[in-house]
Amino acid sequence: MPLLHSPFAQLDLIRQPEQHNDPLQAFDAADEYLLDYLAQQQPAAATRVLVLNDSFGALAASLQGQVQVTSSGDSFLAALGLEKNLVRNGKTFDAVPFIPASQVPTGPFDRVLIRVPKTLALLEEQLIRLQGQLAPGAEVIAGAMIKHLPRAAGELLERYIGPMHASLAVKKARLLIATVDQRPTALSPYPTRYALDAPAIELLNHANVFCREGLDIGTRAFLPHLPKNLGNARVADLGCGNGVLAIASALQNPAAHYTLVDESFMAVQSAAENWRAALGERDVVIRAGDGLAGQEAQSLDVVLCNPPFHQQQVVGDFLAWRMFQQARETLVVGGALYIVGNRHLGYHTKLARLFRGVEQIATTPKFVIIKARK
Repeated sequence: MPLLHSPFAQLDLIRQPEQHNDPLQAFDAADEYLLDYLAQQQPAAATRVLVLNDSFGALAASLQGQVQVTSSGDSFLAALGLEKNLVRNGKTFDAVPFIPASQVPTGPFDRVLIRVPKTLALLEEQLIRLQGQLAPGAEVIAGAMIKHLPRAAGELLERYIGPMHASLAVKKARLLIATVDQRPTALSPYPTRYALDAPAIELLNHANVFCREGLDIGTRAFLPHLPKNLGNARVADLGCGNGVLAIASALQNPAAHYTLVDESFMAVQSAAENWRAALGERDVVIRAGDGLAGQEAQSLDVVLCNPPFHQQQVVGDFLAWRMFQQARETLVVGGALYIVGNRHLGYHTKLARLFRGVEQIATTPKFVIIKARK
């Protein structure tokens, strides 16, 4: 893999989760452009820099020891990548403070470097949170590959930060540079809420939660087919999002024990608030994590999953396949994984390579609901 060269450091970086012979690298030209731009300003060692949405630590690890850097984002895998890449390059795993997106970084910051996220609602929430956290004369610099840079990103910078201009393109990357100006105090439109009829619950969704404006059609197809009569089974909602699958299942299975896991800190925050609203103080484990990587082997009876088919801008079934493997490792013999998936993804064939019994329990024109027994 190529090294990341910048005026601040030369780094050997890896992506998360690690993949043998990974064809993708852990940084791109937008990371290089952001670092080059900051270096041209010759920041002093005392300069406070906030890095937002650093995919795997390329920006924060480069700046560590050069300025006072803090990293924040909504991805557990990105936070894990930062820790691993710090260690990989001779630094301590905690050399850069990391603030989950469910919390607000505390300024004042002199510079903010942003990787423009796929979900613009997350960018909007992050910019709103910068109110009162920026030092006089601060700059906010957002970077992305041009193909992933919507016009609305610049409009958000103008609305919440101040006058903005776009850089020239370099290696198909572009920067949006905003200088801090007085703006009216903005109230965040997040979290959003919507109600379901069956089960009759209201769901709260923080800015980066999948389908925060309404229930996605895959989950809608899945809900009527959740397993019933589970007794005191140990159930995991893998990739829980706002927690709707686990909550709906728990309402039908009052004696079952639930673990909800997602790699999005905002999803975990949403799921925890929704669980309390629907189920009060009923015991539950809700955590951010790398799927079921931290779960004890053969400790679950049921896994529920609506698997993702992308990681940030990269589309593929690597994450789904990994989740299926994790489910198999953590299920007891005879335990079952229940998933919903687009028909064209062929999950039935993939699951048959891991599980001894795979059956289609329901279908819609677009989705299949599958039960795979270990």
